[in-house]
Amino acid sequence: MVDTPWLHATVLLNEAVDALLGNPDSPGLAPDAALAPCSGTFVDATFGRGGHARLILSSLSPQGRLIAFDKDPEAVAAAAQITDPRFSVRHEGFNQIGRLGPASAAGILLDLGISSPQIDTPERGFSFRFEGPLDMRMDTTRGQSVAQWLATAEAETIAEVIRDYGEERFAGPIAKAIVARRQARGPISTTTELAQLVAGTVKTRESGQNPATRTFQALRIFINAELEELQQALEASLDVLQPGGRLVVISFHSLEDRIVKQFIAKHSRDEFDRRAPFAAPKIMKLKALGRVKPSAAEVAGNIRSRSAVMRVAQRTAV
Repeated sequence: MVDTPWLHATVLLNEAVDALLGNPDSPGLAPDAALAPCSGTFVDATFGRGGHARLILSSLSPQGRLIAFDKDPEAVAAAAQITDPRFSVRHEGFNQIGRLGPASAAGILLDLGISSPQIDTPERGFSFRFEGPLDMRMDTTRGQSVAQWLATAEAETIAEVIRDYGEERFAGPIAKAIVARRQARGPISTTTELAQLVAGTVKTRESGQNPATRTFQALRIFINAELEELQQALEASLDVLQPGGRLVVISFHSLEDRIVKQFIAKHSRDEFDRRAPFAAPKIMKLKALGRVKPSAAEVAGNIRSRSAVMRVAQRTAV
């Protein structure tokens, strides 16, 4: 295997891999029977820059296999430098994991959100800290950029996106300002232009938070259909996981974590049909194993980990 330098600190690195491979001593998780972790097929559904993938590979036997997914061409290029024959990568979003087939995976890892290289590359347009084109697409080979969408979207639609995906209470005024700017001087095309417009519209904000934070988050989530992709991937995981297989999901904001939490809760209890009270219940498909937050030491060393939440569940035999 040919390693490349890590470009960012992988959040919950050891905790996530321990949970995925079935280590019964994983911190914060309920005791459970260990899997046979090193000989199955595992899925890193969000390769990023490969921090989790490399540690998983180091724990696999010669018979083990790791399949990675990522829709970011730069991440796929980084993955292509790994020459380990047990490893393969697919240039697809993680909502495509269902293509792997029923009961084909011993574990699935979803590390959600945006990676540090994406944030820190001005040309990608993810951050208000740098001047760059207002793009924000995870997959730059397809789809509309944020700038292209904002050039034609109605104010009501823009406000809905910023409110729903950014939980921004000033969504209405921001949307109106975007459309007014477009009508007066043409569409917004750069990250700086958008950040300055939002800052001029949002008069109050939480201490230490840039006024544009919630707007940028909302537009990124929307343009990449992140929440819809997450829901699709979670549903697919029920089919793809083998009995006893682990589902490990790391979230970085409340919208993601709420979806994961509700999904695991829904499938971790028997369901009764109230219309047929004497019928046998639908047996639960998952067993919730626990929730883990980064340690104080990890947060001190990597401030971007502070909002991370890892949830773990195990596929039942049903």
